[in-house]
Amino acid sequence: MKDLTEHFVAGEQVYDGGLLKVHRDTVRLPDGTTGYREYIRHPGAVAVLALFDDGAVLLERQFRYPSRREFIEIPAGKLEPGEPHLDTAKRELLEETGYVAAEWRRLGVMHTAIAYTDEAIELFVARGLGKREAKLDAGEFLEVLKVPFGEALAMVRDGRITDAKSVAGLLWLKAFRD
Repeated sequence: MKDLTEHFVAGEQVYDGGLLKVHRDTVRLPDGTTGYREYIRHPGAVAVLALFDDGAVLLERQFRYPSRREFIEIPAGKLEPGEPHLDTAKRELLEETGYVAAEWRRLGVMHTAIAYTDEAIELFVARGLGKREAKLDAGEFLEVLKVPFGEALAMVRDGRITDAKSVAGLLWLKAFRD
């Protein structure tokens, strides 16, 4: 097999934000020439496919500033330093939606945009939902939706759901449902 590895030569962090860190590295390419790579470091995240007893799925509608529009998506959030993925999933589901779950199962991991970020999102299925009180972060505004699973899949098909983690999670669940 051909070695496709790019080797780090030098680099610098060109931006250090509250969420994202932007880097620019010089690399040695497999053919020995030099190349440059700009990429974003991300702390990692989780996303939750929360299923009601009747099979409906819990979705959120919220405005996403970079695209200047509202999106419908599954609950998700970033990892806090040292926080296990499942703990993050439980925390985010409660904070954003006010729901807790009795059963949790890890579906897998997805890398959102491998050409320019190391962000990895762990996907979980949550069942046995119980309602509590949501505790949104300051500056966070969203609407919680209960949508029949078939309708959520139709929303993927017709473009009402385009968020990558939500599309992947819903289709993953459809493909590998128990």
